[in-house]
Amino acid sequence: MTTAAVLPPAEERAAAVRRIALAGNPNTGKTTLFNALCGARAKTSNFPGTTTAVRSGRTQWPGLDEPIEIVDLPGIYDLHLDTQETSIARTVIFTATASAPDVVVIVVDACNLARNLVLVSQILNGPHPVVVALNMTDLAESRGIAIDAAALSRRLGVPVVPIVARTSRGLDMLRRAIAIDQPARPALAAVTPEASMAWAQQVSGDVSSVDRAAATRADALGGRIDRIVTHPVLGVLVFFAVMAGLFWILFALATVPMDLIEATFAGLGTLLETWLPPGPIRDLLSHGVVGGIAGTVVFLPQICLLFFLITLLEDTGYLARAAFVLDRLLARFGLPGHAFVPLLTSHACAVPGIMSARLISDRRDRLATILVAPFMSCSARLPVYVLLTTLLFAGRPAAAGLAFAGCYLLGAAAALLTAWLVGRTILPGQARPMILELPTYKAPSVRNALLAAKDQGLSFITTAGTVIVAICIVMWWLSAYPKQPVAPMTAAVTVDAAAQQSRAQQAQSFIGRIGHRVSPVFEPLGFDWQLTVGVMTSFLAREVFVSTMSVLAGARTDIDPDDGVVDRIRNMTRDDGTPVFTRATAAAALVFFVLAMQCLPTLAVTRKETGKLRYAAMQLGYMSGLAYLVALIVYQGLRAAGVS
Repeated sequence: MTTAAVLPPAEERAAAVRRIALAGNPNTGKTTLFNALCGARAKTSNFPGTTTAVRSGRTQWPGLDEPIEIVDLPGIYDLHLDTQETSIARTVIFTATASAPDVVVIVVDACNLARNLVLVSQILNGPHPVVVALNMTDLAESRGIAIDAAALSRRLGVPVVPIVARTSRGLDMLRRAIAIDQPARPALAAVTPEASMAWAQQVSGDVSSVDRAAATRADALGGRIDRIVTHPVLGVLVFFAVMAGLFWILFALATVPMDLIEATFAGLGTLLETWLPPGPIRDLLSHGVVGGIAGTVVFLPQICLLFFLITLLEDTGYLARAAFVLDRLLARFGLPGHAFVPLLTSHACAVPGIMSARLISDRRDRLATILVAPFMSCSARLPVYVLLTTLLFAGRPAAAGLAFAGCYLLGAAAALLTAWLVGRTILPGQARPMILELPTYKAPSVRNALLAAKDQGLSFITTAGTVIVAICIVMWWLSAYPKQPVAPMTAAVTVDAAAQQSRAQQAQSFIGRIGHRVSPVFEPLGFDWQLTVGVMTSFLAREVFVSTMSVLAGARTDIDPDDGVVDRIRNMTRDDGTPVFTRATAAAALVFFVLAMQCLPTLAVTRKETGKLRYAAMQLGYMSGLAYLVALIVYQGLRAAGVS
């Protein structure tokens, strides 16, 4: 994932702050170094005037009175390229303003010194002091590469510090080099853009040596692995196996923390029921707020674990190989290889995924990528997937994991088929090929993975604490009012009669009336009015579906309040007393949520990025229609096969 950071306006920042900009090629460990230097104190926002995600962070170093502000610039190869990332880097590195960096730290991959020195030569001509962080020296040593850091420092005229960002080796020396005020240095005026590669190769040859035997052994091992993971057939099978294993882990390991979260919220609801007097305030807090938030937060372990595992895969260098394999597949369906980054980003959220499509220079390729990006299963769909797959395969984590992986595959397949259709109708033409660099294999950084999980978890909780709470409160009120006359509860009143009375109260509520009006549209999919309401609210935000169903279930007196979120939803009944979630209904709902367009911000971004309202309307109509059609086939097909 490409990240950058922006320096806030000068008037908003303390004057006594030492500002450091991290620059470097992609896959040099720049973000790993950023995390090692400031870690949990990082924040993410947008660079002014762009849609590029940015990261910045403040920290305090021993021996320095002033705070340190670190910005993580986008990974780039050449400052002369016409891309948004390059423009951001040029703005920060070459602009001498009050918010300019005091030091530019160039992160260099020790395994690819010559290529990295091209960017170094360009930044050395800038106005700011420079420190070169020679990263991945441990990998270079294992490959038989020896670099004389002192000799390289003399050639460049700036400090060169060997480090291993992943293990924090050499970071103390790097901090000291950054803190020291550097003398003025002559610019490398003789190094023109055309001659920079010839210059870089000469410098690299002068300051480094290679043990050919060790390099051959390392290359042989990496080559053997690449022959498998980048094979046209085996590579695809490996990718599917890795993804299936990842999703199995989600269900196998997240059970314990999910149970703890459910028990915590159940206990909180019980305390509220005990401490507060009966009335609307107690019902609002226990059923609306606590029940609604519990219906979403319970899936936090899966979300954090998913991004933890994906970050580990990215750090090893495997995801780049997966991109190489999938590039061949994308091209056959009319998508450019460069679409892999927006599509991969869309698995976190379609909004930044669509925005990152700006990096695709060809307009036809860019529009095709934008139109299909929302089919990728974003993190907002995860709670829905977890709920529905758990309902389908209770107590069977392996089957649930396969179904979970199937959701991702279905979304990707729908994106590819849609791209193929678009390429033969409204956007005819051929996609451009992609040039991709395969990074060196390396051990993943657990710290990076934990920070990625933390960032995604906080983002998810922030959503739960704002939009979802508001929707839960509204949903509770709509499901609780108007109050219907209640028959006196006597010993003669049976449990079934009480349950029927509870269902009647909810059916006559405001939300019940709305659901009954709309439910005929979704009845062919097996949805009752309650599930219809869940689908309707999910068009605001997909993750609201689980909270909506939890609120509706919590308002029913015929459901045990001590049950966990999943059990309460599993035990929901229709007006006639039959289960809301039969296997056929749950399968149809799962397919619907995989394919439907249920995100207003995504539609707004599509309208902005394409400049045409018709593309956003096309996304909404096409995706919703496709979701309805496929869900109809699934439900009616299962019913015809005798699956209830």
